[in-house]
Amino acid sequence: MLLLVRTMKVQLFLAAVVLPTTATVVDFQADLGAVPCTKSPCDSSTQDAVANTAKMNRGLAALLPGGVLKVPNTTFLMMGGVYAANLSHATLQIDGTLLWSDDIKAWPTIMKHNKTSKMPITAMQFEDTVGLTITSSGTGLLNGNGAAWWGIPGIGYLERGKNRPPMMNIKYAQDFLLEHINFVQAPRFNFGSGGLRNATIRYCHVDSRRTSADSHGAVDLTAFNTDGFDVSGDGIHIHDCSVWNQDDTFCIKGNQDAFPTANVLIENCQASGVGLSIGSIGNHSISNITFRNVTMHHSSKGVYIKFNAKAARGGSIKNVTYENIHIEKPESWPIWIGPQQAGIKEEGKPYNPCHGDPCSLCWPSVPFTTCPGVDALIDGLTLRNITINKPKLSPGVIIGTDSVPMRNVVFEDVRFIDPPAHGSFGKKYFHCEGVQGAVAKGSTWPVPPCFTDLTNTKLVV
Repeated sequence: MLLLVRTMKVQLFLAAVVLPTTATVVDFQADLGAVPCTKSPCDSSTQDAVANTAKMNRGLAALLPGGVLKVPNTTFLMMGGVYAANLSHATLQIDGTLLWSDDIKAWPTIMKHNKTSKMPITAMQFEDTVGLTITSSGTGLLNGNGAAWWGIPGIGYLERGKNRPPMMNIKYAQDFLLEHINFVQAPRFNFGSGGLRNATIRYCHVDSRRTSADSHGAVDLTAFNTDGFDVSGDGIHIHDCSVWNQDDTFCIKGNQDAFPTANVLIENCQASGVGLSIGSIGNHSISNITFRNVTMHHSSKGVYIKFNAKAARGGSIKNVTYENIHIEKPESWPIWIGPQQAGIKEEGKPYNPCHGDPCSLCWPSVPFTTCPGVDALIDGLTLRNITINKPKLSPGVIIGTDSVPMRNVVFEDVRFIDPPAHGSFGKKYFHCEGVQGAVAKGSTWPVPPCFTDLTNTKLVV
């Protein structure tokens, strides 16, 4: 019903407008009076940031169909709360840099039940749009000043948790295009979305890191929840993008509305972080997803498909393909299919990473920790032409349940080069349970112990 109301609202809006034959271009600085930074580092004040955000909101609200709001090639300090809704065939052209304020105390927060919460509002949010384009004539930059929100490694998360603002969120967008935008140092999620219909994301890049290390060490990974591109909806194409971050890189999410997430293609990309992910999926349906032609340099996880505990109410993942993926020296699990591996904070207790949600982050290395499967369905999963070179940990984890086993799982030419012989699972290489009718084909090695071995070679790579 909510989706129907939103759709009718957009249709009524479109019926009331006529597309102009020529676009009107509004300049953020020259026409709206935005105040740029005049020095590096930026010398603008919090007052300037608040004013710039208000001016951008006025400019966006005034855009007629075919109109363009142009950010010129300079730097503007911004405050959280850029917002627009019901835009039709409008363009936001970011030719410069939007630098988000690091004044945490001044950042506005979300209202809940008419009360102020601790959750900061999103830096930029767009809702109920048709034909919205966010682009640049060169490369636009969104800088989230993430280090100010991450705080001291480890301690910062205990202090602030998830109370950090996402950089960009798109809700209920038809015919959406995002291109030529770089996301740097997001405090939390870089790009999140829900209810996309016919969307394209191309030539965009994410970089969220604490250090310049060519790896995801303990310090860098404390930039928690800096997801790259989280997408949900129907008919989504992401191509020629890159992500270096400390959480999910390209991630398929479930829709909160009635229609499932389906028909998503991610291709010709580079990714390094906590996996090419599907999830965490709760009681949602995901289908027809393809990741292909992806290079993962020194990534933490590789292929990552995960359910949370809510999935036991009826979550499902169907018809998924990962193909032509090269994973170079992954630092954590190269392949993880099953329950979400995450820590959870219980009410009134300190954060404990070994308390799983539902699988413990400390499993299997710490005694008495657990990693239970979730009664959710995976039906139709193919990994094809996947090469993993010199993983630090055992090749992988595949966990279903006896009551809802995984079905129609195929590993074809999934090759590990020099995996550790004395990893967590020894010569079995994989932890594998709750799988029914899985097969390994071609040059796959090692073969997970719960798969039927139909490979054409028994040679160890």
